Amino acid sequence: MPLLTATRTRLAVTSAALVLAAGAPAAYATLGGGRETGGTVTARGAAYLETRLLFGTDRPDGGPDVTDAQFMAFVDREVTPAFPEGLTVQEGRGQWRESSGRIARERSYELILLYPAAEAKARDPRIERIRGAYERAFGQESVARLDERTSVDF
Repeated sequence: MPLLTATRTRLAVTSAALVLAAGAPAAYATLGGGRETGGTVTARGAAYLETRLLFGTDRPDGGPDVTDAQFMAFVDREVTPAFPEGLTVQEGRGQWRESSGRIARERSYELILLYPAAEAKARDPRIERIRGAYERAFGQESVARLDERTSVDF
């Protein structure tokens, strides 16, 4: 009996996932999430890059964790002057393997920057200065960087 119940549960979950996957594009189009052209939805907005930087707060040398106040002072001092148009900071929890092999689990911050794709070459050195400044200021081994092309409409 438990095998039959597990099989039915898997079947129900798979069926629900297929229905949701099939209906998502139509639902998105009806919500006005983009322009509809020939039955497909295209992205709205201008070509931008989204850069996400991931900042850990655990210090590899065993010192005290970076506090909220210290991180926000860093943003005010290093990030805002380089990206005065705006930014987003999110708090999180993460883990990664340090160069010593130890798994570090820590409170973290995700910084999201959006800028026109045409400005990528000019913005890159600013982003690298931010990464380096955080590593030096708080004794970090690295600050992760993720870049993705996107469309933005303000």
